[in-house]
Amino acid sequence: MEEFIDGKTEDGNREMAPNEKFSKLLEELKNCSVTEQKMKIEEMNRLIDEMNKEEIEHVYTTELFNKIYQMIEEEKLTMENAILLLKHMGYCNILKSIYVEDFFFSSLSGRFEEMIVDEEQKKEGNDEKLFIDLVECYLLLGNRMSVDLHHICVPCLIKVAFKKEEDEETQKEVEMALLALSNAGYEAVEQKLHLNEIKTIIEYHQEHHNLTRLAYQLAWSYLICKSNNYKNLEDVVVNELHFAREAAKELEELSKCVDWKRKEERTGKTERKTMDIISRWIGFIHHFFYRFHLENEENVGLFSCLVNVFRASRDNHDEIGKKCVILFYESANNLTVEVDDLLKSGAIDVILEELHRPTLNKGLAFESLKFFYRLSLRFKGKEDDEIKEAKRKELKRKMLEKMEEKGVEDNIINFQKSLKFLYAKDDGFFHV
Repeated sequence: MEEFIDGKTEDGNREMAPNEKFSKLLEELKNCSVTEQKMKIEEMNRLIDEMNKEEIEHVYTTELFNKIYQMIEEEKLTMENAILLLKHMGYCNILKSIYVEDFFFSSLSGRFEEMIVDEEQKKEGNDEKLFIDLVECYLLLGNRMSVDLHHICVPCLIKVAFKKEEDEETQKEVEMALLALSNAGYEAVEQKLHLNEIKTIIEYHQEHHNLTRLAYQLAWSYLICKSNNYKNLEDVVVNELHFAREAAKELEELSKCVDWKRKEERTGKTERKTMDIISRWIGFIHHFFYRFHLENEENVGLFSCLVNVFRASRDNHDEIGKKCVILFYESANNLTVEVDDLLKSGAIDVILEELHRPTLNKGLAFESLKFFYRLSLRFKGKEDDEIKEAKRKELKRKMLEKMEEKGVEDNIINFQKSLKFLYAKDDGFFHV
């Protein structure tokens, strides 16, 4: 086996990229003992952690999964070791928000489906650990699932997620089950039961703090994203479980675990995972504002927390900063979000600051200008109700004052002129 020294192989060639090393190690598994296989798979899992999106997409191919299937069938790779590899591949797939569907076109997918059904039909005589592992691998590697498989897989994962022990091993089991569950579809037949169970999981954590931070975010994600009847959940999510307050608290605690002054490429594995969870929260909060329309004073606190994350991230972590601005833009576009909440939270101030920075990021600047373009549309027309109309005028006055104070009104006017074809008759803020 070729050795690597100081970034180069012993013959002086360049060091292999993580995805190339991964493929090489996979080939070597065929000639290893069970123990040696496990050691190599642990190394392969570490390589997956290092891979970027493009490298993962290059590795997660139908050919790869077919090769693993063949190795299992020929007894050159144990099922236990295959699961050790596949589960980690799926874990990274979801956590990094990478969607590769090649698994479902492979022989391995069909084999797992058969094994899942077989284990479920054994009922009391089944291998419970194998059953859970198969279900998790299957869902972590993709989100295509028949109705019949849904009825088998989701109850299995809910049962695992319902574990309340606070030891580290149980917390990891619950986290993995919720991660797999987050990638499952939903069926209206079982929806009410499952959503009630997830609600119970969230309530128990709020009192006992038994979940990991990722697991808690995943439980919320399932509760909000898997329902097709938002009205029945609105009061529960907004006023009973206090989503906005909880999301703000989680983002604040997660942010303390990140050295925002360090460049993104220099962050370690643990810090990268934390940032992945922060990124997931930001993306997920959009679903909350889009689907739930009850007003709550806690929204201001959530926006304030997002403002702090944006300020901390915009120098060295562009993607998170951009996600924050896009969320602000989408909120400005959402009639159920009060403009006053954006004003009180400092969201408008921080975006004005961004436009005024000497080292302006073009991507963030464009999203920031879009934010004000959308706000301008919120102030078009007049309200029939006198009180509402007075409030609209007062908010508009405050907005103009802030823009004049920051000296960016000309930039925004020019941007609006360049997009004038999107307007019906007037020019938003600056229409007389």
